[in-house]
Amino acid sequence: MFAWLLNLAYLGLLAAVSPLIAFRMVVRGKYRTAWGQKLLGRVPRREGPGRCLWFHAVSVGEVLQLQPLIEGMTRLDPAIELAISTTTPTGYEVARRRFPDRHIFYFPLDFSWAVDEALSRVRPWAIALVELELWPNFVCAAAKRGIPVMLINARVSERSHRGYRRIRPLIGAVLRRISLLAVQSETYAARLKDLGASSAAMHVTGSIKFDRIETDRSNPATANLRQAFGLCGTETVFIAGSTQAPEERFAIESYVALQAKFPDLRLILVPRHQDRFDEVAHLVEDEFRLPLIRRSQSAAANGSASKAPTAAPADAPRPAVMLLDTLGELSACWGLATIAFVGGSLTRRGGQNMIEPAGYGAAVLFGPNTWNFKDVVDLLLADGAARIVRSPDDLTAQIDQLLSHPDAAIELGRRARRLVTSQAGAAARTIELIADLLADDGEARIPPSRAA
Repeated sequence: MFAWLLNLAYLGLLAAVSPLIAFRMVVRGKYRTAWGQKLLGRVPRREGPGRCLWFHAVSVGEVLQLQPLIEGMTRLDPAIELAISTTTPTGYEVARRRFPDRHIFYFPLDFSWAVDEALSRVRPWAIALVELELWPNFVCAAAKRGIPVMLINARVSERSHRGYRRIRPLIGAVLRRISLLAVQSETYAARLKDLGASSAAMHVTGSIKFDRIETDRSNPATANLRQAFGLCGTETVFIAGSTQAPEERFAIESYVALQAKFPDLRLILVPRHQDRFDEVAHLVEDEFRLPLIRRSQSAAANGSASKAPTAAPADAPRPAVMLLDTLGELSACWGLATIAFVGGSLTRRGGQNMIEPAGYGAAVLFGPNTWNFKDVVDLLLADGAARIVRSPDDLTAQIDQLLSHPDAAIELGRRARRLVTSQAGAAARTIELIADLLADDGEARIPPSRAA
């Protein structure tokens, strides 16, 4: 009865938002794929007979976090089969590219019939949900089948905590069905306990986002981007990454205001969402009348021999602005940054991942709205490893100050890199907890490599 009440609530919500979904399908081309998987749970059947660990990662950021976990679980038990689900098309495409030999599919919507069908088709041995994916029908259906469900790299923002408290009995019932809660910090652990989670299932592991962070600017992926954009290595590169409108405009305005004073200054824009690439290109070329290099049109992005793009005309007012309009390359692109502005922070998004530019030793800037990464921000600010910009004008002023005092920019980056390297190890701790849980879950579930 409880599951069907949830189904009715979900159907009402789906009906309410259907006009918006239809609009985005027609106008923006979104939500057009995999409705059978999402609405009916008709995900591709897993054919293998072996034990399967199902990871669910919502979008690109969570998918990228899976790399050390998948490698670690494979080393622990080479025979284990790994399935990966995601919610967004961009997450799905990145998962297919990063893990081509794994079982990849879209996560079902939380209707009882969809989750039951998906579980029957995947036949998981255990399920690991990344960060905070608490879908009541899914978790309860897995629990009824005796499938352990884990929440890994878990975090609960202050805003989410307030929202979940309004439905505390429901969330508490779901959390008590979670076999393992591997959380990023003591703060998040306290919030989950307040919502009804079991203390016995709780473990503070740190954030996987700090693991496997690249710190070498000469790595092949970054070198490939440097060549594709025609950078020789002597330029001062300002990257505005994971941006939302109007943050690209703010970055361009800062660049225009400062480029004459700092002739070596170059600008790379990396919008957060794929469907805004053309919009940002239009902003650069048609509104600001600046030359533009698009990564998607470079030889390297198209799979042919890499070469530098065509140079801007000699009479161009400024060097070309660069637009990274491909998926899965932002991590490497941050390695080009002298100064890195992390977007979603001068809007109401709540910020984006600032750990990657920090790992490269860039001078990291972000706006005041970073509640999605509060713990990371607190660490960076406490160590003097990043700066907050309060407005578009302040962004220009901070970049000007850092370019005018390069030693200060270098020191800011040095502190950021040192902090990131000191926080590593969460993935190894999480893998150990997963292995211990599965080894204790009955003889039939013990991986062959641990059965001895």
